[in-house]
Amino acid sequence: MSEFNYFNYFTEIEEYFWQKRGAHLLVSPLDWAIVETWQRAGIPLSAVLKGIDRAFESYSRSRRAAGGRQLKTLAYCVDAVLDAAAEEKETTAGAGPTTAKSGETKETFSRIELQAFFKRNIERIADQVCALKTTQPEIASRLEETRARIAELAQLLEAPGALDLEDLERRLTVLEEKLTASLTAGASEDFLVDVRRELDRQLAPHRRKMTAEQLSQLERQYMQKRLWERYNLPRLSLFYLT
Repeated sequence: MSEFNYFNYFTEIEEYFWQKRGAHLLVSPLDWAIVETWQRAGIPLSAVLKGIDRAFESYSRSRRAAGGRQLKTLAYCVDAVLDAAAEEKETTAGAGPTTAKSGETKETFSRIELQAFFKRNIERIADQVCALKTTQPEIASRLEETRARIAELAQLLEAPGALDLEDLERRLTVLEEKLTASLTAGASEDFLVDVRRELDRQLAPHRRKMTAEQLSQLERQYMQKRLWERYNLPRLSLFYLT
């Protein structure tokens, strides 16, 4: 996957789904969680778009489409995307190694964009540290540790030479995972149960088509998204820069 597509993964998929659906509607939390499972599984953008095409073609021949109902969720596309990814993997395996092109590589994001992204995230997390200091001091402490670590990583943007965006992304992902664990531990039982009920309702029509592993990954991503929304926190990954 090219660097451009790699870090514009969410935006590309969202816009393509809008085009296929013919309506510029908000993508649901479930849809975002599905995209996150594809991204974490390393499914190429080209395979996702191919799978979405196939899913819409299949849906157009269904009774629901004949009755005028639209395809409204990416959950319907899961099987088709996984099939397309498997096909691409087989094709790539038979193609042999590729030779990198010589010449200067243009950076995916400008230093100014990255600095602004880090600055916004640091400020938003600092706001939540202040808001939670009295009511949830343990979470506030974890947020402050995260804020300080992001500030350290931001200093890398001042260093000369090309940025290793993939390594930076790995470090941000680790911070997200550690913080998510703290937010989960600090959340009330009622909140966690409500989120699971919410997800179960949305997944009900599609659960039979998914494997246990797919469902488990989707549940984790959905819970993470809802937790970060609850605390009004910015996602740290570079996938969210755009």
